[in-house]
Amino acid sequence: MRMSRLALSVVMLLGLVAAVSAQAPVTSADLTKLEATADDIGTKADGLKTSDPTLSTEISKRLSDLRDDITYLKVKMRRGETVSRDEYTLLRDKLDRLRITAQPERVMAQPVLDPIAVVVPVGTEMDVRLQTPLNSGTAKTEQRFEATTILDLKIGSAVPIPAGTVVRGFVSSVSPAGRLDRRGNLTLSFDEILLGKSPTRFRASVEQAMDGKMGQDITRIGAGATVGAIVGGIIGGGKGALVGVLVGSGGTMAATEGADVSLPVGTILRIRVDQPLTVQIGGY
Repeated sequence: MRMSRLALSVVMLLGLVAAVSAQAPVTSADLTKLEATADDIGTKADGLKTSDPTLSTEISKRLSDLRDDITYLKVKMRRGETVSRDEYTLLRDKLDRLRITAQPERVMAQPVLDPIAVVVPVGTEMDVRLQTPLNSGTAKTEQRFEATTILDLKIGSAVPIPAGTVVRGFVSSVSPAGRLDRRGNLTLSFDEILLGKSPTRFRASVEQAMDGKMGQDITRIGAGATVGAIVGGIIGGGKGALVGVLVGSGGTMAATEGADVSLPVGTILRIRVDQPLTVQIGGY
């Protein structure tokens, strides 16, 4: 009985220590860790200048903003003000996501026998269902979102990206509808795909926004057919396009005059692969 009480006391004490640690003020050592992460991202961005200059520029721009946030926290600490754990955690998570984006392309797959490398080429299109609601009137730059693929993506006889695969991205630019610019607009950039337990870098942009109701039609008709043929036929027949949303160059979605771009959960986005993706698959 005494041992049980002792064990219970230890568990409660550990829980109390963890709770206090989670709320402990941020120290200068914590901010030094953020700076080290930022330096690592900067090195990775420099390494991308030759292979992917566009991505390198994008990462460097976002990193500059995050460095400013680190400086702000350092100044706040020098003034004797307390830097909260929530402020630190939010900035740390942003840096971690940016570091993933800056990682060299990796092949993600479960261990297999006789693996085969399959390349998903630039220009490949696939349809994903949005799992996060987005609206140009409320969305913020760098806001994260998720979507899932609707059909298996086939390259020859291989299926490098099966239906239900999670893809992630962020809001790269947003403008709400206002008095001067009466059309809200929203640009989404995809940067991660989950082909294993860890995310892999994935670059894609929006080509078309479609009504989520057509997802059932795509799934039903899709067996043995290509995504382009299915969706192209539906759109060509005048059905499926998301009312009030036009997609322009670079994947920027603009609303009709006097409105904001509204993408509810279930919205189907036709996306285009902007960088080759290598996936290693094979038999077990």
